[in-house]
Amino acid sequence: MEENYNEVKKNWWDRNWKWFVPTGCLSLIVLFGLFIAGIFFGVTSLMKDSDVYKDAIFQVKQNKEVMQQLGNPIETDGMPSGSINVSNNSGECDLEIPIKGPKGTGILFVTAHKRVKWTYDELSVYIASTEKEINLLKK
Repeated sequence: MEENYNEVKKNWWDRNWKWFVPTGCLSLIVLFGLFIAGIFFGVTSLMKDSDVYKDAIFQVKQNKEVMQQLGNPIETDGMPSGSINVSNNSGECDLEIPIKGPKGTGILFVTAHKRVKWTYDELSVYIASTEKEINLLKK
């Protein structure tokens, strides 16, 4: 019996490229997805940590008409959308915040500007079930 010692042994790449290429591509896609998700949740948490967001939610929870329509407790219902831009003592805010209570859902609209402190241009709640809009700036 003669053994063939002249066979060329394949290198690592030739033996493993069939699993390495798809695994590498999938890893890059997953890392990119995690990066995008990190940016998204980072921006959302910055919105939720802002003074104007916290104050607007506080005012909604104190409003009797909104509590009548949505029930108590009122809480946020998903991700806010919009923008907050702050630079030193000035800034602008334009947000839509989904809210809910035991009786239904709504959207809190917040438009404000900042010159040392926040001044609301619009602070209203749209009630989904009745299509009613409640202006929280009216006293």
